[in-house]
Amino acid sequence: MSLLHALLRITSFRSPLLRALVPCAAAALAVQAAAAAPSILARSERFYDVSGSATVLAVGALSLYLPALRARAAGRIVELPSLLDALVPGRTGPGAAWWNWRQIVATGLAMLWTIRLGSYLFKRVLSSGHDSRFEGIRDRPAAFAGAFAAQAAWVTLMLAPVIALNAVVPGTALAAGAAASTGVRVTDMLGLGTWIVGFGFEAVADAQKSRWAREKRDKVHDEAFMTSGLFSVSRFPHYFGEITLWTGLATFSAGALAAPPAQAALGLGGGAAGILATSALCFVAPAFSAFLLTRVSGIPMSEGKYDKRYGNRADYQAWKRDTPRLVPKLW
Repeated sequence: MSLLHALLRITSFRSPLLRALVPCAAAALAVQAAAAAPSILARSERFYDVSGSATVLAVGALSLYLPALRARAAGRIVELPSLLDALVPGRTGPGAAWWNWRQIVATGLAMLWTIRLGSYLFKRVLSSGHDSRFEGIRDRPAAFAGAFAAQAAWVTLMLAPVIALNAVVPGTALAAGAAASTGVRVTDMLGLGTWIVGFGFEAVADAQKSRWAREKRDKVHDEAFMTSGLFSVSRFPHYFGEITLWTGLATFSAGALAAPPAQAALGLGGGAAGILATSALCFVAPAFSAFLLTRVSGIPMSEGKYDKRYGNRADYQAWKRDTPRLVPKLW
């Protein structure tokens, strides 16, 4: 029996959600373990963020194909469906009836986010040569390994909306393309619009910060800290964008999973309890992101560093007083 078949057999739970979540969590842990071993030996965090992006890509792809892999292992289908069948109009291959457009869009948005952010963070660590988050950790193997294990858990939680949506198997309105499911819902538009705003905020803020840092190195300016662009309306606009885009993806996925056929496909009753359960699973991503960024490793670490460096400067205190911490115009 192949390793894949063994994994599928071990994780063949009665609950469709567990059948999707557990293998995806195991895959995230496996990819992070593979990245952790050489990183710990080299005492280098250089590939930490890019390994996180690779894990998002691997888990996203696995969640999309997992129902088909199970069907193939059980002999219900001969070959895996092609994504082109679902994406290209007019194609009639097995993929056309296997996925609903929402599943492909949700997975694609998560992958687009991780490719952009991962490449940005990788370029930044290559340029600086180190990541301040790992000071005092990279030389402690157990703590360093814990950082990779934490990243595996982070990927699993952040992709919970995608994994839950992709757990809906063919034969339901979501996957089979029934008329009630193929139309565009309010939650589709609201979720996609929110994701676009968040993604744009994060990407523009990162680009502005990179340009500012490059110009500082080139002696174009001698500003100690950045207060222009999006940083004039929020002290941490990239974190605002991150939380916003995950809120959008959660809204998009939760709306689709609230449909009665999707509830039935996941083994839920379809009433308020079932909708609440799938919505909670989707919104764990933005909630966890907000917790990390506002209470743990995002704003607290950055703000503490800035306060230590510039806390005695009047211009820094003025910027801190007059600029919202996270949400533009609000807080």
